Amino acid sequence: MSVKVLDAAVLGVAKGLAEGQPLLGASRAATMCFVKMCALRRHPSALDNPKISVVIPVYNEKATIEEILRRVLETGLRKEIVIVDDCSTDGTRQYLESMVEAQGTGETWAPAHDGGDPVDVRELRIFFQTQNQGKGAALRRGFQEATGDIVLVQDADLEYDPKDYPTLLNPIIDGRADVVFGSRFLSGPQRVHYFWHYVANKTLTLLSDVMTNLKLTDMETCYKVFRKEVLQGINLRSNRFGFEPEITAKISKGKWRIYEVPISYAGRTYEEGKKITWKDGVQALWCIFRYNIAD
Repeated sequence: MSVKVLDAAVLGVAKGLAEGQPLLGASRAATMCFVKMCALRRHPSALDNPKISVVIPVYNEKATIEEILRRVLETGLRKEIVIVDDCSTDGTRQYLESMVEAQGTGETWAPAHDGGDPVDVRELRIFFQTQNQGKGAALRRGFQEATGDIVLVQDADLEYDPKDYPTLLNPIIDGRADVVFGSRFLSGPQRVHYFWHYVANKTLTLLSDVMTNLKLTDMETCYKVFRKEVLQGINLRSNRFGFEPEITAKISKGKWRIYEVPISYAGRTYEEGKKITWKDGVQALWCIFRYNIAD
């Protein structure tokens, strides 16, 4: 049961008590005992209405950037959306610059270029890299700029669905976890996709598990969520997709509580804009050994 649901239940009972209505079939003393027990069940590390920093690294995502922002904004969380553009060359950077201009003139909405609804800019914080460095470097910048209690990584394409945020966030908000991985291989719905990508992901995850002594099913997932203090104690170095094995290796060396939850996945084809290649797989393999042994 989540903290909010538990609190609502306790408040409901308390209200009934105030009106002279103890629990059905229970004495007033028994009812008060129930309320005290429920209050004690709240985990000491639970977070009350935390602020979420959704960090989005962006590179050449003109076709999807507006829609992913709409989907994140629709989650209804108390949040900030930290966008880091990694020197896009397809018009994404110019569109983000127009959003910054809208914010500067006091506008609350930016017109859409994809034929969809305008995008609310009030929760957006947009940063621009001075040169193209890669996803890992963009995430480092985003983590530095984040001010939330919880940091969630979101890709700028539409492969990962923000509708999964409650599943990803609940273990941390309830106080059970410090880090949450969203796994594409735990029975969540997904688009049937490249077989050899699946084999590569499972192989890299297995090797990572051997080195870290964790039991993950999807080390390479985009969806990783952290309490802010987890990231504050980690020095990240990878500039490209080596971020995934690096962050996994470094959190495994701490005493952090790690959860894994099922998520949905709608993988893209290369024609649709997928960027990761076999070279990134080789780099990930190198990073698994480098950050578990030498760093």
